[in-house]
Amino acid sequence: MTRLSVNINKIATLRNARGGNTPNVCEAAVNCERFGAEGITVHPRPDERHIRYQDVRDLKPLVTTEFNIEGYPSKDFIDLVLEVKPEQVTLVPDPPEAITSNAGWDTVKNKDLLIDIISQFKAAGIRTSIFVDTNLANIEGAVATGTDRIELYTEPYATEYPKSKDEAIRPFVIAAKRAHELGLEINAGHDLSLENLQHFHQEIPNLAEVSIGHALISDALYFGLENTIQMYRKCLK
Repeated sequence: MTRLSVNINKIATLRNARGGNTPNVCEAAVNCERFGAEGITVHPRPDERHIRYQDVRDLKPLVTTEFNIEGYPSKDFIDLVLEVKPEQVTLVPDPPEAITSNAGWDTVKNKDLLIDIISQFKAAGIRTSIFVDTNLANIEGAVATGTDRIELYTEPYATEYPKSKDEAIRPFVIAAKRAHELGLEINAGHDLSLENLQHFHQEIPNLAEVSIGHALISDALYFGLENTIQMYRKCLK
């Protein structure tokens, strides 16, 4: 069964808007797990505009499912991951000024960089995933980096889904098939929602994990966090 990892960045964004510690990020993570989440994802950025580096440290002893830290592999990020030792690190090629992740890695151009970074994480026993688009050259290039998994960047799917769900999913089916042939495990994330998640899950075989934050936390404002997590899990059955 595909695991649901809840990205709690938006909870930290709400906290930071007012100062103080409400809502409490650590309490939210514990509750997400209690309500059925099978992983917790955070994406600390250099300006700490949502998740802070100290949040990552505080969360580590509390997360009992799977802790996934994603981000751009700056020196500070690498040092943080090696210190905390999560179950998984997801490398994303977003620059510090990016509002959100908006592209996958060019795994051919960045091959040497990724090999060096991934080797450090693997030596520490941390499973590594890298954010990629559906370009088969980038998926094939991922194998050479030594990564364990890829995370398919699904914003294009979410954008095209309302127009034609079959057209939207087609490149992802092809990409996932190729990744599986190459021995890569497959994660997915970005703009997956209650509207489009079930179709994506049904059409993509061997999908190990989805990481969902913005849509899930937004839905929780209307449906409540516990109910929302169960709704997303139902899409993955």
